Amino acid sequence: MGATAATDLGVDQLETFLRGERGGDLAHLVEDLFLAAHLHCSGFGADAPGATPGSENKKVGHSGPTFGDGSENVGAGGNRPAHDSQTGREAIVFLAAAVQMSSGNDREANEARALELLGEAAGRGALLIGLPEMWEHIGPAREKHAFAGPVEGAQLARIREFCAKRAVWCLAGSIAELAAGPERPSAGGGRIYNTTALISPRGEIVAAYRKLHLFDVDIPDGARYRESEQVAPGDAPPRAIETSLGVKIGLSVCYDLRFPELYRRIGADLLCVPSAFTAYTGKAHWEVLLRARAIENQAYVLAPAQVGRIGPANENRFAWGHACIVDPWGEVIADAGGEQEGIAVAPIHPARLSQVRRDLPALQHRRRDVL
Repeated sequence: MGATAATDLGVDQLETFLRGERGGDLAHLVEDLFLAAHLHCSGFGADAPGATPGSENKKVGHSGPTFGDGSENVGAGGNRPAHDSQTGREAIVFLAAAVQMSSGNDREANEARALELLGEAAGRGALLIGLPEMWEHIGPAREKHAFAGPVEGAQLARIREFCAKRAVWCLAGSIAELAAGPERPSAGGGRIYNTTALISPRGEIVAAYRKLHLFDVDIPDGARYRESEQVAPGDAPPRAIETSLGVKIGLSVCYDLRFPELYRRIGADLLCVPSAFTAYTGKAHWEVLLRARAIENQAYVLAPAQVGRIGPANENRFAWGHACIVDPWGEVIADAGGEQEGIAVAPIHPARLSQVRRDLPALQHRRRDVL
């Protein structure tokens, strides 16, 4: 269902507002009505011109404080943030997209497909687009060493060109990075880093983060994973990055998702989790972990993902998929499904962050003096 303008609300809906968590708070009611009307006029509703009926994205019903529609069926609406009469960061509303891929060990083919999906997302109006973990290559370490280099090198060159041309932000999933410079002659012992980066609309790398937690696990379905045999762990936590989108962005990679202390330390408004969750662990934990991190930090979560068979055929690896976007109340507002490549698109409302944090001020109740 599309966003509802204030003038379209019936008596029953108004009563729902008044009986909700904000019962009796007229100021909040008026704000909700205004924001709903704004979303309707900004073209972010499912009934907006250019909306895509039957989108591959899945929307889960919204049960938190009423804000307007978080529909995934969004019109392009121009490749610029929407503004209303509010001031500062809350005035910005923009679309984000989580890309879902099935990467193999052919880097050239993976890059071409990534650029196609980035173009599709930008064409739908997304201003922040995320690629999944190791989008460029999934395969043996010896193959990665053939192209791995510094973050500022050739691996992200075409992605940076794309961002500058289309004026979009890109979470560049993660790539195989080799430490550069004589100051790190033996860093990682010949291993690479699993590194994510945030690229600005000017094509600049504004932040990079090396994955801290490495996936060394024997899965009950018989699969064995030893990421540390190929990858060196990072040694610095990520930081919140200020952006022109009106939100602070925090970086992480896949297995980091199981360590909540990392996200609490970042203190971001939008948490990025490019991933390649296994089919076995993803079925059990992927969505619940993403929702938990969103709820705990009262933040949006952007989670691009690998899906289906990935890597060389002889490795028999399967990824869970379900690239998705979660809102600060813990609702999945877009989901690319678990069957094929695609994108999950949803609007990001900085004002929604303020509303959730105001209505349930858990972040203000932290006992920093004790914990």
